[in-house]
Amino acid sequence: MIKRFLFFCLILSAGPATAQQTVGLLTNNWLAVNGYTLWSNSRITYLIDNCGYVVNTWTSNYPTNTATYLLENGNLLRTAEISGNFNVGGFSGRLELFNWGGDLIWSYDYAGDDFHLHHDIEPLPNGHILLIAWERKSMEAAIAAGRAPDRVAGGGLWPEKIVEIEMVGANQINTVWEWHLWDHLIQDADPAKANYGDISAHPELVDLNAPNEVTGSTNVDWVHLNAIDYNPILDQIAVTSRHLHEVWIIDHSTTTAEAAGHSGGNSGKGGDLLYRWGNPAVYHRGTESDQTLWGPHNVTWILEETHPHFGKLMVFNNGLGRPGGNFSSVDIWTPPVAESGLYTLEPGQRFGPDTVDWAFTAPGFYSANISGAQALAEGNILICNGKQGHFFEITGSRQIVWDYINPVSGNSPVKQGQTPYQNDTFRATRYREDYPAFTGRDLTPGDPVELSPWPYSCTLYPGGPVGTGNEPRELAGVSLVGNPFGDQLEIENTTGQPLQMAIFDAAGRLMHSETATGNLTAIDTAGWPAGLYIIRVFNQARDRAFIQKAIKIN
Repeated sequence: MIKRFLFFCLILSAGPATAQQTVGLLTNNWLAVNGYTLWSNSRITYLIDNCGYVVNTWTSNYPTNTATYLLENGNLLRTAEISGNFNVGGFSGRLELFNWGGDLIWSYDYAGDDFHLHHDIEPLPNGHILLIAWERKSMEAAIAAGRAPDRVAGGGLWPEKIVEIEMVGANQINTVWEWHLWDHLIQDADPAKANYGDISAHPELVDLNAPNEVTGSTNVDWVHLNAIDYNPILDQIAVTSRHLHEVWIIDHSTTTAEAAGHSGGNSGKGGDLLYRWGNPAVYHRGTESDQTLWGPHNVTWILEETHPHFGKLMVFNNGLGRPGGNFSSVDIWTPPVAESGLYTLEPGQRFGPDTVDWAFTAPGFYSANISGAQALAEGNILICNGKQGHFFEITGSRQIVWDYINPVSGNSPVKQGQTPYQNDTFRATRYREDYPAFTGRDLTPGDPVELSPWPYSCTLYPGGPVGTGNEPRELAGVSLVGNPFGDQLEIENTTGQPLQMAIFDAAGRLMHSETATGNLTAIDTAGWPAGLYIIRVFNQARDRAFIQKAIKIN
């Protein structure tokens, strides 16, 4: 167990200690995955431990409120904002790479008159980077491609491209691979124009006249991709479209030439969409009542092997325009994918599934834009409510076990007790304590991010939930009284010490947790379904554990 007690002189302007805490760490529960959380909404990128203390920062000459990644070698890869011809929400344009010590070791401006990096990037296992960029098409080119004249204005149209680059030297790149949405269009507005066809017969193509209900039909930023993720098992790319309310998956195994066509790659489908989900009305195989996503962000594959939803897709479903009122959710669903990497689609039907496997929402949980969710170990999920600058970790049973409010408003932190006014955050990412970037690094905690912090204490729980790579030794003196069990589960403790207990069902959902101090703990299980359960009991230091399966028989 590691504890830190910091006592600071209170500054009168910060208010008395009895006032409400407004920023920084609110909760760090022993069920949280121990590690370090990365985010940036200014020129500074912060890395904090689970107690909210800074362990490293990186300072740029350029602000960002889009993607930041800590690489396995300890380098920080981030986007940054530079002005250009694409100055709308989510623009960035610049890529930067810093070493652990904060030195800028590579940078590149992926921006020009007719293209501009925006929102997200994705580091690949081979050291390359996937990026999303707008590319400009004139009004004349858009109409010639089949865009209805009343859906395009003088500014033309900004379709999307996905590019894989290799960093070269200190400020150069090699372009390795490209995919362009412009090569995968269909329209049914004008048979005399290009891309004419039956939209419902071609769900692998994108309707050039699909309605953008978020910002209007003539908005140049028609699709607005805002996130990109890579699945190395399938060699596929997933992206989210805020304005079309969809998730798309494409084949990355293609060559650039194949990605421009409709055949080739592992899928045999070239650069066409392999799968799409969230709004089947845009490919004419559903209605508004079939829509499941509203302005989504941050699609990811769950590839944390200890997560009960391994292999599924997850998205932050912002809920902008959701029927019945605006509210956000984090949704997890199983895509209909075979071992071949192809996705099942029946003739004339929409892509499944019809419902999600798991979802989180709560009263007041809403962010109209930005935001994200990250799958952690043991079913936990780190959520970034972007517009509120609120990061919190939940278990699979939706219990909050770590809670933090970003103190950085504008370009600097506020004092504890003050209300942050501009702390919106694109995304927050947790790197667990055994992540390779931390090997041999000085992780001595500094001060909290907020200014004039109040006195508080916090306990770090090294090892995190079992399965995160730091397995504890056996805890003697603990046993189950009866296995199988019925309407009551009894756990005996002869260690003479307080113990931390957690019980999970077979799907990884937390059913019960408590700190037990007596010799015998009796847990009411009458309402639990019959089946397999995992009992995990830790000593206070979490360096020893009792782990056993148990069966409930009625």
